[in-house]
Amino acid sequence: MNQKIVFPTNENFGLLSKRNAHFGRANFYTVVEVSREGNIEDVLVVRNEGHKASGCSGAVENICVLGADTLIVSGIGGSPLQGFAQKGLAVYYDNVSMNVAQSLEAFLADQLTLMQPHMSCTHH
Repeated sequence: MNQKIVFPTNENFGLLSKRNAHFGRANFYTVVEVSREGNIEDVLVVRNEGHKASGCSGAVENICVLGADTLIVSGIGGSPLQGFAQKGLAVYYDNVSMNVAQSLEAFLADQLTLMQPHMSCTHH
């Protein structure tokens, strides 16, 4: 079964999109579908609809609707991190990679850390 990995991005340039520092403020979500063997099967870029009136739970739902298994962020608040955990979606931390391709490579090489509650942003 393929895995869908979501990257918050500033741009709509597929794998070359610059990653955004915080998932809720990203202009786009770049969704990369990867096979078990680690082959890229599909790349889709969708506009971030934002938090809207439903707050962080709406942002969590925006990611879940994409069929995501994994979210890779440089920052996330405690409430959405907990929301993703409740939905069974893994959230990984990457504050080094500049674009989606670099971050995907780090993820596939098992170089990223699974986010823990103490790693979340405190301003939420």
